[in-house]
Amino acid sequence: MNRAASGESDFPQVGGALVVGGTGGLGREIVRRLAHNGVHVAFTYNSNRDAAVVLQAELVEQGAKVSAYQLDLMDQGSIKTAVESVAEAFGGLHTVVYAAGVPLYLSYISKIAAEDMLFHMQSDVMGFFHILQTSLPHVRAARGSYIACCSCGLDKWPIKDALSVVPKSGIAALVKGVAREEGHLGVRANVVGTGVMDAGITRSGRESGDIPESFITGAIKTTPLGRLGEAGDVAEAVLFLASQRARFITGQTLNVDGGWTA
Repeated sequence: MNRAASGESDFPQVGGALVVGGTGGLGREIVRRLAHNGVHVAFTYNSNRDAAVVLQAELVEQGAKVSAYQLDLMDQGSIKTAVESVAEAFGGLHTVVYAAGVPLYLSYISKIAAEDMLFHMQSDVMGFFHILQTSLPHVRAARGSYIACCSCGLDKWPIKDALSVVPKSGIAALVKGVAREEGHLGVRANVVGTGVMDAGITRSGRESGDIPESFITGAIKTTPLGRLGEAGDVAEAVLFLASQRARFITGQTLNVDGGWTA
């Protein structure tokens, strides 16, 4: 099933990983890849309990140690309970992956309602902030790492995508700050900048009509590799950054965008 089955692993054998947003299109694949590499994984979900049950059952059946926790990123108490429960259950926490995101629509900055931007900032930036503060003692103890899935739009502005890029830029700034401030304690922190994916928020936005097909077509035309990204593309980047293969990489952004920002 995985390298760990043969006694090989690029990940610590003590403690586990926490994937925030583990039932989303990207998060689900990240959970799978970590579990298949012998990592004990906990993942969170907000309201989609059915998806969480299915994912956990799938991986447990394959011999993985996986658990699911309900978490509300707008509720600091909920975050603290989930993080502390994971650390206690696994005997430590060596990796935290932030793959959460809320549904969004495309609009010019001038037309975005203030309450919509406030909601995205509070749920995304402040949610990640509380995740950081609560988990840092455990990640320090493990000399572990953080990986945040953000947007390649931090490097090349995508028109009408402020509700995604603005909050993710705040998260990226926090990641860089942690890399600078916590590096002397052995903590690493990096960002995966995602391009337009045939998964997660993009897929749900297409289905709801909040993301028009013209946006998708334009993204494909301006991407050198000529296609949308897949969840596995992002998951492999996360896996690398979380592993000891990336032990001297911190404070960096790895864009998984098919060359869109090139």
